[in-house]
Amino acid sequence: MGGYHGRYLRIDLNSGTANYVVLPESVLRRFLGGVGLGTWLLHHESPAGVDPLAREAALVFCFSPLVGTSLTTSAKFAVVAKSPLTFRLNDALSSSHFALAGKRSGADALVIVGACAAPSVLVIEDGAVRIEPAGELWGLDSDETTKQLGELFGPEFHSAVIGPAGENLVRYATISHANRHAGRGGLGAVMGSKRLKAVLVAGTQRVPVADPARVLAASRDLSQRSFGPATAKYRELGTVSNLLTFNRLHALPTRNFQQGQFEQAESLSGESLNATRRVARESCASCTIGCEHIYSSSDGNVRLEYESLFALGPLCGIGDRDIVLRAARICDRLGLDTISAGATVAFAMECSERGLLIADGLRFGDGQALLSLLPRIARRGDSLSDLLAEGTRRAAEHIGGDAPDFAPHVKGLELPGYEPRTLQTMALGFAVGSRGADHNRSGAYELDFSATTDRLHGSPEAAALATDTEDRAALIDSMILCKFLRGVFTDFFAESADLLRIVTGWDITADELRMTARRIVTAKKLYNVREGWTNSEDTLPRRFLSEGLSIGVATEATLTRERLQSMIDAYYAARGWNPDGQVSESLIGDLQLTDL
Repeated sequence: MGGYHGRYLRIDLNSGTANYVVLPESVLRRFLGGVGLGTWLLHHESPAGVDPLAREAALVFCFSPLVGTSLTTSAKFAVVAKSPLTFRLNDALSSSHFALAGKRSGADALVIVGACAAPSVLVIEDGAVRIEPAGELWGLDSDETTKQLGELFGPEFHSAVIGPAGENLVRYATISHANRHAGRGGLGAVMGSKRLKAVLVAGTQRVPVADPARVLAASRDLSQRSFGPATAKYRELGTVSNLLTFNRLHALPTRNFQQGQFEQAESLSGESLNATRRVARESCASCTIGCEHIYSSSDGNVRLEYESLFALGPLCGIGDRDIVLRAARICDRLGLDTISAGATVAFAMECSERGLLIADGLRFGDGQALLSLLPRIARRGDSLSDLLAEGTRRAAEHIGGDAPDFAPHVKGLELPGYEPRTLQTMALGFAVGSRGADHNRSGAYELDFSATTDRLHGSPEAAALATDTEDRAALIDSMILCKFLRGVFTDFFAESADLLRIVTGWDITADELRMTARRIVTAKKLYNVREGWTNSEDTLPRRFLSEGLSIGVATEATLTRERLQSMIDAYYAARGWNPDGQVSESLIGDLQLTDL
């Protein structure tokens, strides 16, 4: 079996000990790696009903069979844990050298349980584990922490770190590596609860592949295709190019989803940013696409994606590009998920304008207030920031009144930059997502942008198609490859089977991988069911189901509760789940999930 060590490293911070645990080939073939294997490990390593911030909760770093090969975009890793924001399964991906060094350290995954007695750094080198005091690193931002760790440990070590937000258990804190982030769901808070400032990895244990010559040939072919038109958008402007398109379609969430267009969109557009602020274009390790666009702000340079741009700009009613860039830089350095941070501030702005929250005159468009609030949230510096550090669901419950009706979350996870009333297949993806409102685990928006569906009138027929985008995302996140590569494949499942066959030596087929994807999606659901999920969670905030969205003169986009429910019912049926969203014992058997 190529591509795998066939084991994971289990580290107990309570005792400071570690041991290898065998991963049977049957488990690896059923779940592959990344998000899939991480989900299986969480089922086995995290006690049922555990508080995500308790010492018993597991934090999983998971690699994949493709990590360490020459295949473009394969230097990625998944972080999986129970989310302190949603209390449901959470997985997030990040990229670059931590993935390569982590796998060379001798394991297919790292499972961390327990908690350190004092702030510490976990060092893993070729499977040998030691815990060292964090000392003065505790309290530093992620950039400075990474810099000092590099000086202390040398270039062979690569680190995943938390900033002050993780230390202070902000429920949407990130884990950062080289200014890339496992961003959503509060994984940085899970790491902070274990008093871990950083995880450092290094090693020399490379894993052979089954057919090196064919892997090399496939790598050359995939790299060549990655230079084509399917990735041109990412190379030329990056994801910030979405902003003007979404604005034109009334799909750009503005002022906490009260509008779908922003009057200052031109000043924040990718075209404007690239003309006035871009200073560099960079790539992750082992990547030929080069999607990272670096921009200058008055506080320094920052890497910016569409989601950060929308959340800290239009969602908060802010059109000053320097303010938005500075806010993104603050979030990156302090370890705040930009989507949840922006959404929480935008929600607070609306609450303040409605008189529901006393917040020093906080209003939409107040860029200075945004810049002031973000560091306070990261450090829980006062009563307002302490409340906002809990996320919109908990803040809305505390504020009361009609605040929960317009708190922009699903299952506690704040919505990304897609307006559900004008992208109604994506609305379904948000509602049923295992980690909450999510654009990365469901690509249902691809259907809304196609001729296949009517984006203003969601339908049960579209729901069945949406499962395929979710399956493809589950597979690509478990192999792991970058989703920006997805457009270069002619037949994704067949070509993925080809790649896995030459890396692992398995006689794997496209049909087997379709089953694998379905298995992984349902395994996530089963974890959530174990933790208390009911189908009442598969919905959207009241605002989206009771308020129309203006899309022109005397024209509104509406999404009724009945329409959404019909789509959810069709989604459950397409998945083979029961009408209430539960999973039958027979399907558990069919999907080979009886060991969960």
